Amino acid sequence: MSIYLVLIPLLFSMISFVLKGNTVKQIALAGSLILLAFTGYLVSSMSFSGVAEYVTTWNWSVSPPIQFSMGLDGLNVLLVLLTSVLLPLIILNSFDKADDSKNAVYGLTFLMVAAMNGVFIARDGLSFYIFWEMALIPIYFICAFWGGEKKIQITFKFFIYTFIGSLFMLVSLLYVYLQTPGAHSFDLEALTAVSLSGREAVLVMLGFFLGFAVKIPIFPFHSWQPDTYTNAPVIGTLLLSGIMLKMGTYGLMRWLVGISPEGLEQAKFWLITLSVIGIVYGSLIAITQRDMKRLFAWVSMAHVNLIAAGIFTVSEAGWQGALIQMFNHGVNIVGLFVVADIIEKRLGTRDLNELGGIASSAPRYAALAFIVLLGTIALPMTNGFTGEFLLLKSVYQYNQWLGFFATTTIILSAVYMFRVFQLAMFGNGNAKTAHFKDLSVSEGLVLGVVVFFILTVGLFPQTLLDLTKQSVEQLLQLSAG
Repeated sequence: MSIYLVLIPLLFSMISFVLKGNTVKQIALAGSLILLAFTGYLVSSMSFSGVAEYVTTWNWSVSPPIQFSMGLDGLNVLLVLLTSVLLPLIILNSFDKADDSKNAVYGLTFLMVAAMNGVFIARDGLSFYIFWEMALIPIYFICAFWGGEKKIQITFKFFIYTFIGSLFMLVSLLYVYLQTPGAHSFDLEALTAVSLSGREAVLVMLGFFLGFAVKIPIFPFHSWQPDTYTNAPVIGTLLLSGIMLKMGTYGLMRWLVGISPEGLEQAKFWLITLSVIGIVYGSLIAITQRDMKRLFAWVSMAHVNLIAAGIFTVSEAGWQGALIQMFNHGVNIVGLFVVADIIEKRLGTRDLNELGGIASSAPRYAALAFIVLLGTIALPMTNGFTGEFLLLKSVYQYNQWLGFFATTTIILSAVYMFRVFQLAMFGNGNAKTAHFKDLSVSEGLVLGVVVFFILTVGLFPQTLLDLTKQSVEQLLQLSAG
């Protein structure tokens, strides 16, 4: 049944491409809710025993033997759930935007969701790589056709970065495939059973690392991200930041650690160090930004580098924290970019120096935006706290100095987020902000759902941690040998 997580969005992609007029908006929203309902049904009926469930396998080629295999377990369930939760919000946020190309935008969005779900549930190396590359195509066209200034140059840079990184990953994947016994196999279990040692383990690990590091992005492979997030249309930014970058963090856990734990062990210190540099660097750059959208792009980079650092510790705290934080980051960063989008729609600017006094004109908007801010800085009782605590704990237990520098994210995130809120919401208003309109129904619904998850996960984090616990324990035991 897991195959329907790919087929449902693929079906609505085709439907969206052929529809015309405003009807496509209602059909797209209905399709996203159907996917959410189906995902909820699968998740609610899983046992979470640590083994893959709802596995779908069929032969794609007999000679050489290649299969498409998909399934759900504790390692991917939160990411599939995140995709299904965010898709209706992303579509609903675009409802009040006038665009004659809505059918193409929604068609590409559903195509991208189908590919991303394929990446998350793939249990075969070749199908994983096919879906990985497939996800790049729709986001390229979304950014290239509907992006801002210099959209072609910026999108092409993003494409080149991710495509070259993917080629390194493919080389590692093929090398391990050729080491499998007999007729060779891309099956996940066959690939993870291959024993690598010494130089080959490091080289295979580096190939996977480059593919995933660019997508996340991990410092210093990040230079494409701020420009792409800033210049992409809002729907593209939400897809990239909310869901797509999780392909990289998930890939680290499932494929890099699963296939080459020996290689990671030899380079672990340096990879965690790069991630910690990314945390501090991204946070410091965020403090200096005036453009809200660009600022939130740097915020995203800092937070996902913390997730990567926790993954590289290969510890239960690091992996549990990473999985719940992937979900929380997706919710929070979508909330932040929606907050910025509402300001840009009303005022035609995202420059913090041109804002001020919005809270007095739009108190409901300011209140919901403030809760999104609190979730982002990981205030206790919000969704960001549990994951960030586990991640920082894992890094500190690995190395106290790296843990110390990683912990600066607590202070720095408060600095840049409260700076944004103060400059935008308080102070003296101006001619632009004096009559700032409060939330529409669709905007209130989008931010309301985001706030619901921030508070609910913050109060009951164990509900999500229980979904991942058994799979994390089993995979860590396998990686330990």
